[in-house]
Amino acid sequence: MLDPVAQRPLYVDVAERLRELIYRRTLLPGDWIDEPALCQQLAISRTPLREALKVLQQEGLIELVPRRGCRVNQLDEADLLALFPVMATLEGLCTNLAAQKLTMAELNRLEAIHARLEAYAADADIDGYYEANREFHHAVQELSGNRWLNRIAAELRNVLTLARHRQLTVPGRLLESLGEHRQIMQALRDGDADAAQQAMHDHLCRQEKILRDSPEAARASAAATP
Repeated sequence: MLDPVAQRPLYVDVAERLRELIYRRTLLPGDWIDEPALCQQLAISRTPLREALKVLQQEGLIELVPRRGCRVNQLDEADLLALFPVMATLEGLCTNLAAQKLTMAELNRLEAIHARLEAYAADADIDGYYEANREFHHAVQELSGNRWLNRIAAELRNVLTLARHRQLTVPGRLLESLGEHRQIMQALRDGDADAAQQAMHDHLCRQEKILRDSPEAARASAAATP
């Protein structure tokens, strides 16, 4: 006899809802989590909400401030810039592995997401582009077929998500990012794993440079200078 199918704990679903609020920038970096309001909106008690907040804290999406509550994490500029090279290496490897084994159906899936990137860029729709971009990167990591690599990359991607939207607001960056995605897609179409890895690596490193040259990074650097 088969065992009954286990139901997911409620806090898992709550964590998923909160994660999406952060990804969609309904909750912005620095925003405080209004626990009573969320409990009312989601029709839940404080217990599953607090369990969900613990999950997001472990993922680096929120921070717990003693005697104040929880707020969406604001990455330290130095930590953020240090994370990009690590993520570039991980995502590059994911893309290499994906390129080696892509089926036509899987390639078509990536083509469909890329077509949305093209459309959003043409309309200068940063929010739409950001969502499709997040879906594309997630799909490539998933298609790598390496669950350990995907697990590590996914955890860091959660943190990096807090900054990826910001770099798209830099003038000219949206179309530049699209050009980088075109290179990634062409390498995937060609089945050129090494070129795909390099294109993805360069794409992430370019994001790092954009943020490094941003006014926020300049202010942080000046503040750190004795």
